[in-house]
Amino acid sequence: MDVYIRSVNVGRPRPGIEPRGRDTAIDKRPVASVEVRDPGPKRGGLGSGVVEDDVVARRHHGGSRQAVYAVAREELDWWAAEVGRDLHDGVFGENLTTVGLDVDAAVVGERWRVGTALLEVSGPRIPCATFAAWMGERGWVRRFTERGRTGAYLSVVQPGRISRGDPVEVVSRPAGGLTVPEVFRGLTGDLDLARRVLDAGILDDRDHATLERKVARRTPTDH
Repeated sequence: MDVYIRSVNVGRPRPGIEPRGRDTAIDKRPVASVEVRDPGPKRGGLGSGVVEDDVVARRHHGGSRQAVYAVAREELDWWAAEVGRDLHDGVFGENLTTVGLDVDAAVVGERWRVGTALLEVSGPRIPCATFAAWMGERGWVRRFTERGRTGAYLSVVQPGRISRGDPVEVVSRPAGGLTVPEVFRGLTGDLDLARRVLDAGILDDRDHATLERKVARRTPTDH
């Protein structure tokens, strides 16, 4: 099966989607190609790793570890059947819509050659209220979480250009690594997986510390 980029998507800030009326750039639209680069830190950096794409809520989104977001077209098709309506490429706010690649089988730390860029899988997407408002489906955050196939955030190891139709090549994959859904479950309540995520050291310092606190609160202590 061919493995390629079906759609490259960027978004600009617009009002009327976010629950509190603030701007959001979740509405991504297809373009022919994009340049990708490391955007730097979440706070004080460039936001998105995709040139001409915007990240508005930079406290929670963007930065080096969330530079590019990829979702499989096959996953969008599954959800389209579930919600009973067409879902266009970019509807999940993804920058890359893939075909033939099981994005949710990716191991954190694996690397993809896409166009002239080299990308590294860095973790799952966590659903938020803006995503729920944009999708307009009842119980969206709960349903998306239960499904547990979030697509993957990617960091930019080597900058380059990515175009519609470019092949995706998985060039390396860590042996024994955690998959994106496993990390997602660890971040959203599975205590055993949370410990494995911490042991693997695959989160940034802030997220690692947050997860450590969550695990500590749920771990019985001897008196």
